[in-house]
Amino acid sequence: MKKVELIFVPTPGIGHLVSTVEFAKLLIDHNDRIRVTILSMKWFPDAALDAYTKSLTALPPDGIQLIDLPRMDPPSLAPWKSAESVIDAFIKCYIPPVRNAVRDIVSMKCSSDETRVAGLVLDLFCSPMVDIATDFDLPSYIFITSNAAFLGLMFYLPTRHSLNSSEFQSSDPEHVIPGFVNPVPTYVLPSAVFSKDGGYAAYVKVAERFKDAKGIIINTFEEVEHYALNCFSNGQNPPVYPVGPVINLNGLSYSDSDDKVMKWLDDQPQSSVVFLCFGSMGSFKAPQVKETALGLEQSGFRFLWSLRVQPPQNDASKMLPAGFLERVQGRGMICSWAPQLKVLAHKAIGGFISHCGWNSILESLWFGVPIVTWPLYAEQQLNAYKMVKELGLAVEMRLNYRKDSDEVVMADEIEKVVGMVMDGRSEMRKKVKEMGEMARKSVMEGGTSFNSIGKLIEDMIGNN
Repeated sequence: MKKVELIFVPTPGIGHLVSTVEFAKLLIDHNDRIRVTILSMKWFPDAALDAYTKSLTALPPDGIQLIDLPRMDPPSLAPWKSAESVIDAFIKCYIPPVRNAVRDIVSMKCSSDETRVAGLVLDLFCSPMVDIATDFDLPSYIFITSNAAFLGLMFYLPTRHSLNSSEFQSSDPEHVIPGFVNPVPTYVLPSAVFSKDGGYAAYVKVAERFKDAKGIIINTFEEVEHYALNCFSNGQNPPVYPVGPVINLNGLSYSDSDDKVMKWLDDQPQSSVVFLCFGSMGSFKAPQVKETALGLEQSGFRFLWSLRVQPPQNDASKMLPAGFLERVQGRGMICSWAPQLKVLAHKAIGGFISHCGWNSILESLWFGVPIVTWPLYAEQQLNAYKMVKELGLAVEMRLNYRKDSDEVVMADEIEKVVGMVMDGRSEMRKKVKEMGEMARKSVMEGGTSFNSIGKLIEDMIGNN
């Protein structure tokens, strides 16, 4: 039988690319007829992304080929434009080189008796590239690295836009969004939908193309978002395939740079450490760093704090309260970077204060570590609301904190939530452990996500 080629187009960004590669590996593990070509767009300089793409090029996983597209000049936009509008303009300027690459691949495979191209798999921000697939008579699939809650918002946006084409206002009443049990308060929606500087328009543009896809692939699993996924199986949307948790478990291997952190954890008692980590873009101003430090000190619990600070500060130690490091010596560790997956997997970790990025949430559930919600940007406020109000799987500290705000979470509140998340007898901790077991079973043979991937492959291979 012929091999089947899938062309993946991820948004450049380490989180998106890693999830894309891991998902591609899952497809190949399920069916060895599948081959994947990843078209890599060049974003602004990013050391972590460059290192990852170089490693893929030097030692590509079986069945996966990475093609570096030519670097395009960044779009010239006013500096006040939103991040989402910049991404939208960036994706738009890459449509010609992506079309050329797809044309070359299709042309080459057409002359081969061994392989045929079966479709394009597009990151959600690349949904305008659905037209490229159509031009070559190929099906397209949208791959969402976030959850079903975010997909519900994407389905809701075009409907609302047809009735009210203006940006969201903070005074808007609650919204009835597909996939949510409860009406969703406006204050937990992504900042982009309030943006008059291109963010709202970019989100609507992306969302409007979802209906044109052959299917939507999502990094979640049925057991954690059963209600939402059931809402989408009404025949009014493209089929939705939950394939998660898609987690790079190879990240559990040790490297020399991780030794200090991991050796410190090895010396701590089981479930005794609260871990604070806020993603690749999670940083705080001096007043918040000080209050966080005081809250951790007052809590009395052991802690590991991956601390990044906002410019113009570059020395985190100067932002800490006087004498703090001496007072917490032995029960607390501060580092500029921590290997999150390895840390969450460690027996010493008992709780996780997180920015609520979906990858981080999946990793915490996988290892049965309960979360405190401290969202910062993107769709993280919506994720926090989902985890606390819809699922009861997280401790609420904030649902609507924004990185660009001047709000400061005070030490007493941080002390309180640390105590709550570290309570070893809490009902929520039990629920998180149970959900972690379901997450692991979902990707095993016969599990819900395992079967969903099988159905996706069957539909892909049968499409042409």
